[in-house]
Amino acid sequence: MSKFRKKPVIIDAEQVPPEWADLHPGTPGNTFRATSKTGETFAGFDVLEDEYGWFIFISTLEGRMRANPGDWIITGVQGEKYPCKPDIFEATYEPAEETSDA
Repeated sequence: MSKFRKKPVIIDAEQVPPEWADLHPGTPGNTFRATSKTGETFAGFDVLEDEYGWFIFISTLEGRMRANPGDWIITGVQGEKYPCKPDIFEATYEPAEETSDA
């Protein structure tokens, strides 16, 4: 079997605030905005609540996927979005220096 290394790609990602300080969900199917206890804002996804608490749905190439508070939302190389659990994110990604597209 041949071995391959994944090409390094810089991605955009934002973390679903682990703890909500101010949540404005509207109704299921509508977008929401939230502010975490550290002052970060997060907006633009469908929000729902079940017996485990708040979560968001993200439309991905594989269909709708659930992202819980603390999960990361990754924007892929073609603009697609998908959720990633924090432990997988930390094992896979590291901070990259900002670059200018000028």
